[in-house]
Amino acid sequence: YQRRVHGDNKPCGPFGGKLVVSMRPYKIEDVPKLQEITSSYPGAHGGPIHWGDPKVLGIEDINKPDYGDKVEIRENEIPVFWACGVTTQSAISEAKLPIALSHAPGHMMICDLMNDELRVIS
Repeated sequence: YQRRVHGDNKPCGPFGGKLVVSMRPYKIEDVPKLQEITSSYPGAHGGPIHWGDPKVLGIEDINKPDYGDKVEIRENEIPVFWACGVTTQSAISEAKLPIALSHAPGHMMICDLMNDELRVIS
């Protein structure tokens, strides 16, 4: 599940575009631990940028993702949102480059860094 939101990216040269978020549903009591773990990996997606009401991000219909598939949110769960790597497509599209390499939704770009190398312990 990925969705463009109302926030603009901070422009850098020809790059800008809209922020794209990924969403996964979690139980509200799991969010603090989820935030603690994922925030340790700012070189990956990092911690969630929002949880709860999707309208705060400008998402009027949570059941209509811009990319990927709809995700079921059960009665005891809330949506949790992360900045998504698909944001690069938004920035690249606005830059109007003749060629660029990135990833597609659900198909991550692979590099030689291990998860432990991305972890930041504060």
